[in-house]
Amino acid sequence: MLTKKITYEDFDGNSITEEFQFNLTKSELMKMELAEEGGMYATLEKMVKENNTPKLVAYFDRFIRESYGKKSADGKKFVKNAELTEDFVSSLAYDELVVELLSNPDAAVAFFQGIIPKELSSQIDQTEIEKAKAKANIAALGAADADNNDTTN
Repeated sequence: MLTKKITYEDFDGNSITEEFQFNLTKSELMKMELAEEGGMYATLEKMVKENNTPKLVAYFDRFIRESYGKKSADGKKFVKNAELTEDFVSSLAYDELVVELLSNPDAAVAFFQGIIPKELSSQIDQTEIEKAKAKANIAALGAADADNNDTTN
């Protein structure tokens, strides 16, 4: 489980720092892996090779949404539901988190490592972490290119 402090400015201009919790269980990760033809890694590889930034961003957003929740007071449960997720996603804290993770590959890797079970996180090879950082850099560059090419502003 990852507890992340996020500082953001609310709609009234007040600076607020709050803690938010994120977690994916082994079974959730397994379901996500099995739901993708060829697995999550292959899906991500394909998106990177195709330079499909919109799909990469949507995929990353899925990880944020599916990992958000609140730990029970007794520490036995991590509660996730549509109401909690919608409340978080409609906040400016969510906005701040997305901007941070899409613009900072190191923060994105740290977030992913923090939301997966510790035993899985410790099994991730350093080479895979470097690959993930490189992919995040490619995605960030693609997003920047898309912003620069946006003529609707």
